[in-house]
Amino acid sequence: MSKNKRIVSGIQPTGNLHLGNYLGAIRNWVVMQNEMKEGDDCVFFLADLHAITMPQAPDALAENVRNMAATLLASGIDPKQAIFFAQSDVAAHSEMAWLLNCVARIGWLNRMTQFKEKSGKNREGASVGLYTYPVLQAADVMLYQATHVPVGEDQKQHLELARDIATKFNNDYDEKIFNLPEPIIQKTAARVMSLRNGSSKMSKSDPSDLSRINLTDSNDDIAQKIRKAKTDPDPIPENESGLTDRPEAKNLLGIYSALKGVAINNVLQQFAGQGFGQFKPELAELVVSSVGPIRDKLSTFKDDPAEIDRILLAGAEKAAVIAEETLKKAYQVMGLRRRA
Repeated sequence: MSKNKRIVSGIQPTGNLHLGNYLGAIRNWVVMQNEMKEGDDCVFFLADLHAITMPQAPDALAENVRNMAATLLASGIDPKQAIFFAQSDVAAHSEMAWLLNCVARIGWLNRMTQFKEKSGKNREGASVGLYTYPVLQAADVMLYQATHVPVGEDQKQHLELARDIATKFNNDYDEKIFNLPEPIIQKTAARVMSLRNGSSKMSKSDPSDLSRINLTDSNDDIAQKIRKAKTDPDPIPENESGLTDRPEAKNLLGIYSALKGVAINNVLQQFAGQGFGQFKPELAELVVSSVGPIRDKLSTFKDDPAEIDRILLAGAEKAAVIAEETLKKAYQVMGLRRRA
């Protein structure tokens, strides 16, 4: 096994990406990619196999995969620096998931809280894939001998499951086939809330387009949405305690903090005493300068779907070489036959 650092992370392909998606995950991928040392690498994939655990229109899913790829490329993911591909282009993900399904225990999966949340009251009507997708997540990272996996609070439980499955597999077959990946807690991931309701996350499903900054919005649209964003009449405080029970104020200041790359207290000190009528133009200018270049590059990539497909397939070829080595070892120790 390689002793070098390998970060593995996937993202489900969804449409209408917004500022919350960018600050919550995409920007962190770019940072991790650019911080890699020689011999280390990043494996980033579009989790389209995970997407089908819920109903998907085939044409929409295919379009979302390309759109997500275009967004990541426009945001700074570089196929020359990172291995970047669509999950379904590497068959080893599905194969490894089945092997791990035969090692994972039902009791472990019963403890997964996200299945309960996503299935809701229709648990009996949920797909088996939705129930077992944490095992596919384990396969995703173990195939590439990941040393580190970026996780948010809602995914920590799934990485713990992956480690449990890897440990059991290694012990069952008395051979260390898999690394036990360590979590990277994404401290720089910003939780961006709705511009109309500071208590709800920014979401593409919100019926009001004014609630979010889309990565495809024009400069004028961005400025208008910031101008109309909900706030309160009180001035900006000097410290964070002054933001208690002021979710909309906290959200706008948090967006500025995240895009500027400075601590929230520094932002508060800079604008303390000002009203949001003075602050919003500053925020709008910062958001425009951050989103505008991504939007322009995104448009270029979307105009060339063949190039997106070429990039994804080239990445899949690189990924498959690594994945095949791990999969072959797993087949062998389990006593299974595998044709070359």
